[in-house]
Amino acid sequence: MATATAERAVEWLVDLESLFPGRYLSVTTFKRDGTRVATPVWFVSDGERLLALTDRHSAKIRRIRHDPHVEVAPCRPGGRLMRPPVPAGAEVLTSEADLERVQELPLARHRTSYRLVMPAYRVGRRLRGRESVPDGAALAITIESPTTKTRE
Repeated sequence: MATATAERAVEWLVDLESLFPGRYLSVTTFKRDGTRVATPVWFVSDGERLLALTDRHSAKIRRIRHDPHVEVAPCRPGGRLMRPPVPAGAEVLTSEADLERVQELPLARHRTSYRLVMPAYRVGRRLRGRESVPDGAALAITIESPTTKTRE
């Protein structure tokens, strides 16, 4: 029985790329009152987890630190879902080594588009009066297997 569960978990992880195609991931976090807040983020996979860079002081980071249970789904840039969301757990990474590793992955996967989008993002932040490079954090999202109890 334990072997079957382990095989199912490995099978679930191997299929991560096909479950989440594209560049954008809708990450739904939960406020203290249970209200859902969906945010589209640019993401990559390291084969085991989905990884996304974000600002360390963003509201989604505060919500995840309070409740690490999230729902994720592939989405369009504007946030429109491409598939129903699945339950997951999120971890906030802030160490320099983790951030450097996560920053390299999008460069390897989305060479041209990432290099075009990031300078525009930095200019936009400057025009809004924010630092050009935000305090970094990364989300490490682990998809819960179908046998894991979902959020109620």
